[in-house]
Amino acid sequence: MADLVFNIAKGRVTEFYHRVDGSDPTDAVLLVTAWVVGDTDDAVRDVDTVAAIEALGSTAEATNSGYARKSLSDSDLSAWAPDDTNNRVDLDIADQTWTGVAAGDNWTDLVIAYDLDSTGGADSAIVPCTLHDFALTADGSDVTAQIASAGFFRAS
Repeated sequence: MADLVFNIAKGRVTEFYHRVDGSDPTDAVLLVTAWVVGDTDDAVRDVDTVAAIEALGSTAEATNSGYARKSLSDSDLSAWAPDDTNNRVDLDIADQTWTGVAAGDNWTDLVIAYDLDSTGGADSAIVPCTLHDFALTADGSDVTAQIASAGFFRAS
């Protein structure tokens, strides 16, 4: 589960997931991005765009060779349904793998974000949704982010 939900996305993560899963709009995706976060959780959760995360004084997206943003479209997502027994919604994504991530930045976190227009949208229009602790000292090996069995986000 998420270690924090960005204030801008509170109450909206399920909506964003549903929009990507339904191809509404066609070019909408969820992005999985790796970060080196040096700012406090309070500072990070207050930003409203991926560009604003990058603009924080002590936080930057990973730049290791072998790293690239993961883009998840409708075909990458599973249909979801409310869990009426437990009165919640759990959202899941597949584990994510990067091949041969070279030494360089030591990752601290992953961010899952919503991009309304994957064909030309700017970081200033991408909404960060959830942040997950993910400590990694890259050494050229493959890296797999194992998503919790209950999913990356729970609305309850």
